[in-house]
Amino acid sequence: MSFDQIFDFTDYGAILALVANSVLAGAVLGIVGGLIGVMVIQRDMAFAVHGISELSFAGAAAALLIGVDVVMGSIFGSITAALLIGVLGARARGRNSIIGVLMPAGLGLGILFLALYSGRSANKFGLLTGQIIAVDDPAVWRLIGISAAVLVVLLLIWRPLSFDSLDPEVAVARGVPGRALSIVFMLLLGLVVAVSVQIIGALLVLALLVTPAAAALRVSASPVLVPILSVTFGLVSALGGILLAIAGSLPISPFITTISFLIYVVCRGIEATRARTAAGRKVEAEVAA
Repeated sequence: MSFDQIFDFTDYGAILALVANSVLAGAVLGIVGGLIGVMVIQRDMAFAVHGISELSFAGAAAALLIGVDVVMGSIFGSITAALLIGVLGARARGRNSIIGVLMPAGLGLGILFLALYSGRSANKFGLLTGQIIAVDDPAVWRLIGISAAVLVVLLLIWRPLSFDSLDPEVAVARGVPGRALSIVFMLLLGLVVAVSVQIIGALLVLALLVTPAAAALRVSASPVLVPILSVTFGLVSALGGILLAIAGSLPISPFITTISFLIYVVCRGIEATRARTAAGRKVEAEVAA
């Protein structure tokens, strides 16, 4: 397949104007996904994101089947998964067991609901891989509202949540309500996953909620710089993917995931280069001594 078969930039400006809501939605998701992703990595919850996305997919598919708002169905599924993981999975081993149970259940239910749905096949496919043309004005304002609420709460609990993430035993001894924070964080994560499904799809939501933060942590350990880099990487992935998908014949998710992965690979390369340089300087210092 040639480049011209994948991309067509004819009337690109006119098409871009038609999907302005999707571009705005992608920018919002890049910001909130990049920021919450830092805590996802610090709390070792990348697996939890995938588990929540599966039940979010099941909720969205059920809503599509019965003819109600897909995003609300997605939110219901995400919140259900987040509460189950937050309440029943206090410890990492228990949490992974719960997620391992929820993932196949959510995926199986979602596939069942889609099989029973007799409407347009594009609606089915969009839940899995995302779509850029389905974000209307009410949807984008709802996305902005939910994301703003998540950001406000996340910033309010950032310091105690970070303390609990890095050293939970000491945090509990200092009076930090670790279990309550965990449940609140899971609810925030559930909301972000739910609103991401319409844009990037349920199966590849990790590209915005995990990969940017993982890449940022490869090149910095600064508590200030890491969130900034993560948000930047999330924005570049989301907006870059959408802008390419507008001219492409492929779904949006391959573009977002590819850009996100390439950023991660570059950051790994920077990390490896720094490590080799540091090792070389150490050897030189030992020889000189």
